[in-house]
Amino acid sequence: MNSNENTMKKFDEYVVHSYGRYPLAMKKGQGRRCVDESGKQYIDFGSGIGTNSLGYCDEKWADAVCAQVRTLQHNSNYYYTEVQAEFAEKLCKTAGYKGVFFGNSGAEANECAIKTARKYSFDKYGKGRHNIITLVNSFHGRTMATLSATGQDVFHNYFFPFLEGFINVKANDVDDLKAKLDDTVCAVMLEYVQGEGGVIALDKEFIDAVFELCAEKDVLVIADEVQSGVGRTGKFLAGDHFGKKADITTLAKGIAGGIPMGACLMNEKCSGVLTPSTHGSTFGGNPIACAGGLAVLERVTSEGFLEDVERKAELIKTELKKCSEVTSVSGLGLMIGISLKSKKAGDVAKEALNRGLLILTAKEKVRLLPPLTISDDEIMEGLKILMEILEE
Repeated sequence: MNSNENTMKKFDEYVVHSYGRYPLAMKKGQGRRCVDESGKQYIDFGSGIGTNSLGYCDEKWADAVCAQVRTLQHNSNYYYTEVQAEFAEKLCKTAGYKGVFFGNSGAEANECAIKTARKYSFDKYGKGRHNIITLVNSFHGRTMATLSATGQDVFHNYFFPFLEGFINVKANDVDDLKAKLDDTVCAVMLEYVQGEGGVIALDKEFIDAVFELCAEKDVLVIADEVQSGVGRTGKFLAGDHFGKKADITTLAKGIAGGIPMGACLMNEKCSGVLTPSTHGSTFGGNPIACAGGLAVLERVTSEGFLEDVERKAELIKTELKKCSEVTSVSGLGLMIGISLKSKKAGDVAKEALNRGLLILTAKEKVRLLPPLTISDDEIMEGLKILMEILEE
């Protein structure tokens, strides 16, 4: 039995089988490539589902994280740390928000957003104005509240009863929104690009209507940018493509370069809603995660970085459109969905793994979330493998 098989056997014996895993035991990574335990190398077009935003073990990122590990690995949120203060300041100023709450994941960031919206409305209007509108085909997490918020029936099973207080509206349907945006609603929660729902960007006309209608009723807009934020789409926030700034924006995945972190950003009217004892997180704002986050922000906000993300995205889309098996390409920036003519996305992903390329799927589409730092040569090398599979 080789080391790959030994690791997978041990893993399957002791780790709960809540994931459908590919037969790859990853040993190490550097840049945009990783190596399994047998020594086989892979180009990564998935970046840990958009989490390794700077690739594997980026030197400056690793130096910052290691320095923090040797200085202070954790303290409780009863106390202050300089690294959390610095990261909070840079994140808020970069994103254009007044305050931030730190957690450990996208689901936690969305839980915080839900609680903040309901408390904002309760403080101002009292009970009965607690419903949150979410969109059909959305995905907001796997906790009970965020599963309840998710607008996909496939996730609404097994764990009954789900939480009340969530109303689904059809994406891009302004009439449906108007019909359901009544006096019981405190917030509309949306993804500018529905990632797990198929890498589908919302229509600008619908986004404009959401913000206009919510402003009229003092209903908050929550933007779930867990997957689309921190430069993934070629803007720091995907909302910047639409010229909109939500009252609350949630971030995670690529925010700390591979260390668990979630962030709930709030504007002026929301930043004072959560008061002592109304919310908390033991590990939220962990110094190591904040050090990683600072390294990510330094890179993503450097001159020309985001413009280069957009350029690389166009390179990928241009090449993909040359493939006869590709019927359309969706998404924004390096958040790419590929619709296929006859092949199944899952089969393509398995064959890509066999040939040394890591890709993802989203519903019936092939999904690409390469590291933001990927080079043109690596793009072309990975696309060559993918196109060969698609054209067979």
